[in-house]
Formats: sequence, C-alpha cells, structure tokens
Amino acid sequence: MEYRTKLEHTVPAGIGLCVGLDPVVEKMPTRFKSAKSPLLEFNLDIIEATADFAAAYKPNMAFYEVFGAEGWRQLAETIKAVPAGKIIIADGKRGDIGNTAKAYAAALFDGLGADAATVNPYLGRDALEPFVADADRGVFILAVTSNPGGADIQNLQANNKPVFLHIVDLARQLNKNRNVGLVVGATKPEDMLRVLDAAVDLPLLIPGVGEQGGEVQALKSALQGYRASALVNAARSIIYASRGEDYKLAARQAAEKLAGELAA
Repeated sequence: MEYRTKLEHTVPAGIGLCVGLDPVVEKMPTRFKSAKSPLLEFNLDIIEATADFAAAYKPNMAFYEVFGAEGWRQLAETIKAVPAGKIIIADGKRGDIGNTAKAYAAALFDGLGADAATVNPYLGRDALEPFVADADRGVFILAVTSNPGGADIQNLQANNKPVFLHIVDLARQLNKNRNVGLVVGATKPEDMLRVLDAAVDLPLLIPGVGEQGGEVQALKSALQGYRASALVNAARSIIYASRGEDYKLAARQAAEKLAGELAA
C-alpha cells in the first residue's frame, strides 16, 4: 500500500495521536531495572495500553542506539509488535549524501520495517531523495522543530523569507510520490501558521504537545480546514504518566485523554 494511502486510512479524521516510544530505564517502574530486555518489555506494555487510541508510534532511535546491537534488537522487536494498520515512524533525523543516505534509508525501511522516517534537510535535495524514492515509505522533513534553539537556523532570512519556508518549498518539490511530510513543532504557533499556508497539503508530524508546553486547543484551531493528515506526538506525558506499578493504566488514560481532546 502506498504510504499516503495508509496514512489517510489510519488518520481519517485528519488529526491523530502519535505515541513516542522513548524508553529510559531510570524512568520506568523499578522491576524493569533487572529485566533482560527492559526497553522491549516496557514498550510492549505501552503499546498494549495505548493501541486503542494511537494512530502511530514513533520510537526515537537514540534511546535504543545507546545500547548498541542489543538496543537495535529491542527496537526491531518493538516495531514488529506494533499492531497492523498503525504508522511506524523511525525518528532518527537522518540526512547524509549519496550512498550514505541510501544506506540509512535501507536500514530504516527494509531493515527495521518502518513506514516513515524523520530526516534532516540541511544537506539538501540529494540527501533526501533516497528516502522518498519508494512510494510505500514516507518521510517527515524537519521544518520548524519544537526546541528553542531551532530558530538559530530555521528562522534566518534568505531571499526575504525564513529558511524554514525554503524547506517547505523543497518538500513540495520532492513530493512526486505523495510521501513527503513536515515536522512542525506545536511550541511555535506563529511559525506553524506560516508553514501551513505554504505546505498546503503536506502531512504533518507535530511534536511539542504535553511536557514541552504546546497547547492542544491552539493547535486544533491552527489546523482547522488543513488539507492533510496531522500526527500529534506525545511521549513523556503518556509513557511516564506514572512511574509506579499503575504505569499501564496511567499511560492508557493519558493516551485516551489526549486522543479525545484531538478528536473533540
């Protein structure tokens, strides 16, 4: 199935919840500290608890790669455990030239089986093309990130408009397979409005809701009438809603609450 078709089937209402799978052993309930595969075991519980409400899951690869080959194994097993029909986004923010970019794309899509990946546009078109070559796989290109320091580069003026709008232009040019989207942080509502005007119909991955301070109602107002799907990511506010033995119930309740707010 083409990526854009799967995305639209998964998020028919236009806006859906993406659960960030960013496991940190020190933040988990105590019993995971002695587990054989703590990242995987914790993720399996979180997926089970939230699958009724999540349209997508986004493992941030840094939390797995820090453990080397064993972390990569647990990441691969986590992805296999995600229920069919959900969008899986490998959040590695990859971006390099030539054969290196091809190898990154093959690792994420063919090796791990991710539906989509986050990519960094700083190296330009040829660093992104290997990721968009297959219409069955998608990308979310970093445009406006949720961290304060993102503005150091993204808001610089070039030819009378900020760099992030040039990134939107590049994304539209690369969208021949209808598989290109943008990362736009909920923490920067004014920049988001400018992105929405320029993006027109590119899907969005929106971090920054929850722990980072992005407001759901302001986000929904901005997206009113937007012509493509938006995945709103939340990680810490869901997976660490409780660090006690009620963590599964707390994660489920947090996911249900946010998904309800997005759908209301």
